[in-house]
Amino acid sequence: MRIGVLTGGGDCPGLNAVIRAIVRKGVAEYGHEFIGFRDGWRGPLEGDYRPLGIPEVRGILPRGGTILGSSRTNPFENDDGAERIAANLAAEARTRLESPASSNKKAST
Repeated sequence: MRIGVLTGGGDCPGLNAVIRAIVRKGVAEYGHEFIGFRDGWRGPLEGDYRPLGIPEVRGILPRGGTILGSSRTNPFENDDGAERIAANLAAEARTRLESPASSNKKAST
């Protein structure tokens, strides 16, 4: 499964640890592939992402903030926000989008 990860809202301690844990466990135990959407919900809205594998998350624990960036972008403020996210996820064959910062901000296609 290909999984997209984003960090939305404001930065907080522990986001890099969560990103690292998701990627390491998902790759090692389940064989999943990960990408990180940049700057919160702006990433899926604009299709802006980077690969997230074990090499990309190595050494991120002592870094502050989040390696993905965050923003307070609200995709539902745009009339076509949800549709743009769905189209970008479908174009990249994504099956699930996860936001470790807030469980109430998930979208699946």
